[in-house]
Amino acid sequence: MIRVMLVDDHALVRMGFRMLLADAQVEVVAEADTGEQACADYARVRPDVVVMDLSMPGMGGLEAVRRLIAQDPKARILALSAFEDTAHPRRVLRAGALGYLAKRSAPEALIAAVSSVAANRPYVDAHTAQALAVAEVSGGTSPAETLSEREFSVFVQLARGLSVAQIAENLSLSQSTVGTHLFHVKQKLGASNQSELTLVALRWGLIEA
Repeated sequence: MIRVMLVDDHALVRMGFRMLLADAQVEVVAEADTGEQACADYARVRPDVVVMDLSMPGMGGLEAVRRLIAQDPKARILALSAFEDTAHPRRVLRAGALGYLAKRSAPEALIAAVSSVAANRPYVDAHTAQALAVAEVSGGTSPAETLSEREFSVFVQLARGLSVAQIAENLSLSQSTVGTHLFHVKQKLGASNQSELTLVALRWGLIEA
């Protein structure tokens, strides 16, 4: 039986996933509602697969994936997202997630994705795979692709309305370091303030409206 840790800040979503996976003989051995809790509990639980939502309060799913991989390079992580962009799947797969599943996928896709990742096989849902391929061919990638991994994390959190102090706490950085990243983000994206950065993020589907 595959042992799974569910990480999502919505209890109803976790309950739905748990019921769906139980029908496929997949055992949910732990749940977490933040990336911080997932990172704290992972070593004790040692699940076969971590199903990680990307949009959560605090450090968020992308940063949690980075920290779990740093903690255990062999961790098998399936990223789950409601985002429609190509930047998030690129970033999280590059960070070490083995799979990526759009939340709008059919329910049976979750079972297929978990089974694939548990077997140490990469998985990307068909819609996301097509979007990535089209972006690669057309060159229609988000301007956020010019950002470094840390700059991207700072950008998304700022676009969601968080303050420099909150971002520093979430990402375990000093406020001056966040400020430096923010300066570079504004330069690269041609934005002069937080409102303009939020508009860029919304236009490219990097945050939910």
